[in-house]
Amino acid sequence: MKALSLALTASVALTAALPALAQEMKDPFRDAALESLKGKKIAYLPISIGFDLAQAWGGVVKQQSQVYGMEFSSQDPNWSTDAMAQGFTALLAEKPDVIVTQNPDMQSLARLMKQANSQGIVVVQLNMAGAVQTDAVVAPDFIGMGEQIAQKVVEKCGKGTDTSHKVALVQGVLTGGVSFYQVQGIEKVFKENPEIQLVSSQAADWDASKARAITETVLQQHPDVCAVIDVWDGQGVGTGAAIKQAGLSEKVFFITSGGGAQSMCDMLKDGTFSAAYNYNAVGMGRDAWTAIMVALQNKQGGGAIKTQMYSPYRYMTAADVKDGTCWNAEDYAKILR
Repeated sequence: MKALSLALTASVALTAALPALAQEMKDPFRDAALESLKGKKIAYLPISIGFDLAQAWGGVVKQQSQVYGMEFSSQDPNWSTDAMAQGFTALLAEKPDVIVTQNPDMQSLARLMKQANSQGIVVVQLNMAGAVQTDAVVAPDFIGMGEQIAQKVVEKCGKGTDTSHKVALVQGVLTGGVSFYQVQGIEKVFKENPEIQLVSSQAADWDASKARAITETVLQQHPDVCAVIDVWDGQGVGTGAAIKQAGLSEKVFFITSGGGAQSMCDMLKDGTFSAAYNYNAVGMGRDAWTAIMVALQNKQGGGAIKTQMYSPYRYMTAADVKDGTCWNAEDYAKILR
């Protein structure tokens, strides 16, 4: 009884003390974190704002920057490398705290990104890594993903399968990071599986119409092709349409990759894509925002800490498509307007 009485007394005393304790306690790190973000300027410079990936990335970063009292601005080069370089040069003069960009190729922005870091500007590269490393590169591991795509093709068309073993590859811009690194992974696996015959490997330059024309020609020349790979689903819409128009959707395994917008799910459901690797552009936007917070809170200036942030991806077929599996690009486009 005495022990119980002591316990009850201690409990009453603790309960009485809690309100006062709650008033005194606070997060000792929050104010400093918020202060490092407040009023900072973020400039967004993708290849174009008119496509799903850029809308998701920019939409997430803009939304979060507004929550934390930051300034957000964006430019739309509309797929022009020259306009991107000019826009980046102008940003160097404006000196924002952060530049979030997407390289059109390996070299075009390399010198400018290096210059931005030397001026203390934080640079976050999205999806298409350039030739220099900056504060963060936010992208899937495209070499690893290319290897996995190729392994899926080997399963369908490789040794032990009753197929022609013929495969066609539709690249993007040859020196663009998405295509350049993904193709490295694909070719590595194909070299390990010499029965695979790569009958075509051509660049469509991110143009769905060009991808369709390339694929139509390949199918005419090789009607027994076993599989086709396209390095980006936005371009792959044309590739898949060519396969479908030829009546080969049931015979040709068509695999692509992209950011998981609703169009990807729609194409999987209607059979335009046999399979796709989804690297979730909305999640990449969150990764980019995390990279910005880390860089600004560290207060060491642009380029002080350099990180490769590999965003997760997953393999999908029509069986994986459910309500809400993919996201609506228009929701994020509205945020950027």
